[in-house]
Amino acid sequence: MFKQTLVATALISASFSSLASELVIAGRDSSYGQALQHIITEYKKVNTDANITLVQRPSSGLYESIVLSMREKTGNYDVVLIDDTWATEFLTNKWLAPLSKNIEDPDFVKAPFDLGRYPSATGDAYAIPMVGNVAMFAWNKTVFDKHNLSKPQTWTDVLTAAEKIDADKDKSGLVFRGVKGNPIVTGFLPILWGYGADVVNSKGKAALNTPEAKQALETFLAMKQYAPRGVDVYNADEVRDSLQKGTAAMAIEVWPAWVPNLDNPELSMVVDDMEIMAPPAEVGSPSPMLGIWQLSVPADSNNKQAAEDFIKFATSPAIQKTLALDYGIPPTRESVYLDSAVTAKYRWYPQQVEALKTGKARPRIQNWAEVESILGDFLQMAMMGQMTAEQALNQAQRRISRTIKV
Repeated sequence: MFKQTLVATALISASFSSLASELVIAGRDSSYGQALQHIITEYKKVNTDANITLVQRPSSGLYESIVLSMREKTGNYDVVLIDDTWATEFLTNKWLAPLSKNIEDPDFVKAPFDLGRYPSATGDAYAIPMVGNVAMFAWNKTVFDKHNLSKPQTWTDVLTAAEKIDADKDKSGLVFRGVKGNPIVTGFLPILWGYGADVVNSKGKAALNTPEAKQALETFLAMKQYAPRGVDVYNADEVRDSLQKGTAAMAIEVWPAWVPNLDNPELSMVVDDMEIMAPPAEVGSPSPMLGIWQLSVPADSNNKQAAEDFIKFATSPAIQKTLALDYGIPPTRESVYLDSAVTAKYRWYPQQVEALKTGKARPRIQNWAEVESILGDFLQMAMMGQMTAEQALNQAQRRISRTIKV
């Protein structure tokens, strides 16, 4: 009955057309694939003539598949699920079709929605946010109270708290992902932004050789002394385990998929102890990192209207509520974040939506993945003591300057 009601509500917010031919959707595997399959099943209940095929691939395979299709104009796909970091390349190459104005809705959180606009945040919408990922900061309030510590407001506060907690020797002050490439970069960016620095400036030029960036990296490197041994090779599983077992008091980066089990008594020793918030900032306001997955229509699709109808259904409030409750997919609509049934399950959602509102995108350059890989290599070398912060940033600056494509 609950799901039938949700689908009926979704019908009110979207108009549908019968599909004259097959609608092919390219999406992620795992939980995202399960969510998309659920959407398709519900969509077909109210569009009985719909003929839909879902192609599921891992993230890297999905990127390669849709790039090949759109570059060659094969028309293989009608709807594609894309990482927001891919959008600049796709839009620059005119591979995506603009969407109708009636698909826009002020209920969408503005920051993630505007990532799908082109050529600027006031341009036409080419992608609609389906997954509202945003990097958060986790801290153990019970441990902080024990040590008479206040909620950290700055990265200096984080270091001060980590030192005091770590001195007890019963747990690490903090934990983070130290694996080179995407993990270590993702942990570092909110710190870099929190010091008023960035990887790339407003003109699309590398901007890592600044005093602010050096301060940020020195802060990041200083965290290692309060982290578990071997943090250089920690990834998501190790961060989750450290928090759930209560062996680390803070995590400088957590994502919506990582945190629900913190309150699961079958898996966690810190039920109701952990608080989730936007990351601290040394100067200015917090800059939580966005990791949005968007739905778009390729420019070479032969079923653009049907594809847009499907996207409107897939991102409707009712469907987003179901995806949050049943699949743990973070919404992109403010109303869903504030829904009482949703907040009853995810008590930190009000804080999460505030972080989403102030979220910052990774640099809007065509080859972010390549730039991220370079930066990740030098960050890990600095973390392992193979070079100083200044040396790492200067070498990354030179390599990225030669590589960057705006």
